[in-house]
Amino acid sequence: MRVTKYEHATLRIDEAGDTLVIDPGSFTTPLDDLSGTVAVVITHEHPDHWTPEQLDRILREAPGTPVFAPAGVAAAAPDHEITVVSPGDTVTAGHFTLRFFGGEHAVIHASLPAIQNVGVLVNEELYYPGDSYAVPDGVAVDTLAAPLGAPWLKIGEAMDFVLAVAPRRAFGVHDMTLSVIGRDMHRGRLEWATAQNGGEFFRLDPGDSLDL
Repeated sequence: MRVTKYEHATLRIDEAGDTLVIDPGSFTTPLDDLSGTVAVVITHEHPDHWTPEQLDRILREAPGTPVFAPAGVAAAAPDHEITVVSPGDTVTAGHFTLRFFGGEHAVIHASLPAIQNVGVLVNEELYYPGDSYAVPDGVAVDTLAAPLGAPWLKIGEAMDFVLAVAPRRAFGVHDMTLSVIGRDMHRGRLEWATAQNGGEFFRLDPGDSLDL
């Protein structure tokens, strides 16, 4: 299985000719070569994690592709067919088995409404929490896509999240709101946290891939 990081929160996972796209949002350049897409996962409704334009582009290349997302996304995307998923659900699509965790977006501020968010575990190997610190209880995470920067993120809390998950490998995502200096500083902090449990941290830039 190969995971490719794109700008901000978007991931592409390829396995045996099938493609899974996660969180194709507004900070991400249009993806290409999507005809093999068998599923799209949208962790929550914020536009940096999905836009109608990005989703329509995928569906034009791979018509009929199921889109898995929490109920908040279905409400925000009435013109699209969304398969609603919740924490505890497991679905399959092509060569992918997807397990969902969490349930709530991390708090930005008390003045803002709380929204749903799901983390997703792909093929029992790759865990991506969306905009949350939801730890997948009872799971030995092989590879973690760990958030680096966000209005809701404090780097100490992100470090504690990595320490709690204790992955064998990790790389940073959710980083387009950071300067280059800030991104590299936060990468260094998460690299330290990953190493505390014997794991290895990879500094992936947009377009870089990691074979799992």
